[in-house]
Amino acid sequence: MDQAQNLRNIIKANQQRPVARVITVTSGKGGVGKSNTAINLAIQFRRMGQRVIILDADFGLANIEIMFGAVPKHNLYDLIYKGMSMRDIITWGPEEIGFVSGGSGIVGMSNLSRDYLTYIIQNLAELDAMADIIVVDTGAGISDAVLEFLVASGEIILVTTPEPTSITDVYTLLKALGRHERFSAETTKIKVLSNRVDTLEEGKTLFAKLNAVVSRYLKLPIEYLGAVPQDQELARSVMQQMPVSINSPKAISTKAYEEIAAILMNKEIHQTVPKRGMAAFFSHIVAGKKSV
Repeated sequence: MDQAQNLRNIIKANQQRPVARVITVTSGKGGVGKSNTAINLAIQFRRMGQRVIILDADFGLANIEIMFGAVPKHNLYDLIYKGMSMRDIITWGPEEIGFVSGGSGIVGMSNLSRDYLTYIIQNLAELDAMADIIVVDTGAGISDAVLEFLVASGEIILVTTPEPTSITDVYTLLKALGRHERFSAETTKIKVLSNRVDTLEEGKTLFAKLNAVVSRYLKLPIEYLGAVPQDQELARSVMQQMPVSINSPKAISTKAYEEIAAILMNKEIHQTVPKRGMAAFFSHIVAGKKSV
């Protein structure tokens, strides 16, 4: 049995069971609030009754664990190379939100044998039984690792700010994504979140400008998700290493995250988003690395 067929069999087997909704949060550059978006949306999903796990795929940085106030003892490397189970490597943070540190484990998955990959992906699929929503926090920019995560995702939240460099970098990221040989605009929903805007109207204007350029030159469909205003409470929460949704429940940014999470959980929108689950997510990444 070849590698591709083996991975397809794993996915098919796991599709017999409930699969989680995987939402990947990314940005064209660092410092625009990507990790803040990931963790605060996760908190809002949890408050709506969803079981949530965050996968920190921003290798080399520890933004999520810093904001969680919890240092993970283990990460995906321990699952892949030390035989630990998925439950062993999950760190539980505020409000019973699970957190999995990617470490450097995913980078080396392409060099593993078929049997080993089968074992790993089956373990990763356990997340589908443990969560309703899995939020993947990627690195920033257009590295190969980031693009692999985005290509494997059915649902992408792209965070940008009004800064010209942020807008330019978002366009560059979308251009690279659209040109990727395995990217499918038909099966991927890209939603833009305008962050650190002075007004909600500025957020809509920012998206309109970006959408005009993307539609004209890239022919890539993107959707407007919403905006998070500039907020001193958010800045203070970051300095205190706490998610603003916990630190300041009445802050304007917290209210914005509540509204955005509600939009994402809207039944009509939710039903149109195909649930791939983690087995399909990682099988897609591995298949791409193996060129099968």
